[in-house]
Amino acid sequence: MKELNLRDRYRAIFIELKELFMIAVASIPYAMVVNCILVPHAIVGGGLTGLCEIIYFATDKMLPIWLTSFVVNALLLCVAIKVVGWKFCVRTVYGVFFLTLWLKLIPITTEPMLSDPFMAVILAGLFNGCGLGIVFLNNGSTGGTDIVAMIVNKFRHLPMGRVLLFCDMVIISCAYFLPEVRSLEKVLFGLCYTFMCSIAVDWVMSRSRQSVQIFIFSKKYEEIAEAIMTQVPRGVTILDGVGGYTKQPTKIITVLARKSESSKIFRLVRNIDPDAFVSESQTKGVFGRGFDPINDHR
Repeated sequence: MKELNLRDRYRAIFIELKELFMIAVASIPYAMVVNCILVPHAIVGGGLTGLCEIIYFATDKMLPIWLTSFVVNALLLCVAIKVVGWKFCVRTVYGVFFLTLWLKLIPITTEPMLSDPFMAVILAGLFNGCGLGIVFLNNGSTGGTDIVAMIVNKFRHLPMGRVLLFCDMVIISCAYFLPEVRSLEKVLFGLCYTFMCSIAVDWVMSRSRQSVQIFIFSKKYEEIAEAIMTQVPRGVTILDGVGGYTKQPTKIITVLARKSESSKIFRLVRNIDPDAFVSESQTKGVFGRGFDPINDHR
């Protein structure tokens, strides 16, 4: 038992370090998109970086985006610590630090990475959205309007998505009054970028969280259950059933697993009992140990 607890502790430390590493690395696409695509094209996206772009252009490029982002995030975090609590802010501080670092280290290019603005915002939204999706999957945050949404949600209980969308719409609309922008086309490009970014975030998060429920009917249920628990490894539940036609008692193995693990389970079943009957269905979500954490807002 002591050895098992020690193993769980090491596993928890490994997962924590892996998540922190992924948050730091996945912040790089965000900074690249802002400094190498959006700013050179004078396209303002949503979120805090969009607001920092507006300040950057309004001050004739005197205030760097990384500095404005750091100052505003620091002020928002000071408010959030008092309102929401320090637990939410710990990883947000970590994410804000690395986002600020990459915004400073990656230089703003004079020529955009992609010359066609329409293709630029499409690819930038997808690229940035994938990075943000990885950050969110590792329980991280890059700060900005996420902090605003959490503070508003504390008092008004509004959906976070609605608050974030409202903030993005206001920021992108304000960009129209900048001399560098001042065109409806670039405002629409900003909205298109935000839309593609949200699609990419949802895609990354839904793909990684796809889970399946598998029912296995076999006379060799004990052997199959042992193989799944030791080789996948996933926990199983053995249910009692009665055949509708034969009226004979039967055992049913129930397994909840990731979609990526289903092929391995099917291979194990086929090798042990080729005559087994297997049913697989996709679940909307599985929460608990080994899957996604159970959140209060779900």
